[in-house]
Amino acid sequence: MKKNLGKIFQIAAVFIGTIVGAGLASGKEITQFFTSYGYKSFIGILICGIVYIFIGHLVADISIKYNLKSYNELISTVSPGFLGTVTDIITGFFLLSGSAIILAGSGALIHQYFGVSRWIGIALMILLSLLTLLKDTDGLIGINSFIVPSLITVIITIFALYLFFYREGITINNLKSIPYEKTHWLISSLLYAGFNLLSCTGVLVPLSYESRDKYSIKKGVFWGAIILTILSLFINTMLMLNKPYIYQYEIPLLYITNRFGKPIQIVLLIIIWFEMFSTEVSNIYSIGKTLEQKFKISFRTGIFFIILIAIPISQIGFSNLITVLYPAFGIISIIFIIQLIYFYIKKF
Repeated sequence: MKKNLGKIFQIAAVFIGTIVGAGLASGKEITQFFTSYGYKSFIGILICGIVYIFIGHLVADISIKYNLKSYNELISTVSPGFLGTVTDIITGFFLLSGSAIILAGSGALIHQYFGVSRWIGIALMILLSLLTLLKDTDGLIGINSFIVPSLITVIITIFALYLFFYREGITINNLKSIPYEKTHWLISSLLYAGFNLLSCTGVLVPLSYESRDKYSIKKGVFWGAIILTILSLFINTMLMLNKPYIYQYEIPLLYITNRFGKPIQIVLLIIIWFEMFSTEVSNIYSIGKTLEQKFKISFRTGIFFIILIAIPISQIGFSNLITVLYPAFGIISIIFIIQLIYFYIKKF
């Protein structure tokens, strides 16, 4: 029983750690995909959580039944034609560019808030990522088992402080009265769920294969999605009550924590950096497992190869790339999820 609970916790932690990243921990992704759509964003977050559970369970079933070892094998099984090839290429490119962006972001964060060279931030991220990835799946599970509980503790602490000092403003009527800047909240929620899930298959598929324990995988995804949904609701509530000021900040949660003192801000910055680290490990792990299965390159050789490619890419300007890549990946993700559901209905 204790062994099962431990495994469920590990799967939940990896699921949360892979999806969260710096974007969610900083409040930036929640602002972009939910908060700007007004009070209906809360419904969008709940739908997102349901989609995580439903599709996560399908991925586990398909991976175990067909002995799949990487996201590449899942894509080629569910979508074997031209569209599958396109999905595979875009997914790989998305994960690689995500790794490069995180290296650049680590350098920028360390430089901006701690006043040291960007290359120290980049080198620190590379060193810790390599040390973790050399332990393969155990490394991935180990870091998330530490980082995710820390993230949960910090977000709950910030929300509890906000609730204590500003509880008068946290009412349904007040939240409904806050103006919204965008419509089509449902499309935004599904796009967000879609690209998170497709990138998450990079860790879910190998974990399903190595674990061979469908019960633990499904329970882990379930509890991971529930916790992720609750954290997102907390963050969204605070962001909603601080519009329009949050739009002026790259790290909206940092603006909110400003009123609670410097120590909380420093802890939040450390958590954001560690979330960048966990996403970096997940991205490189996903690509490494695909290189291992598709090109027979050993996992250890693959991770060094990926980092060597990511370093020069991290020095390029990304604004145009992100503008094109993220929406394209979101659309491809939705199409793939529809194919996944159709495949599951047909084969199970």
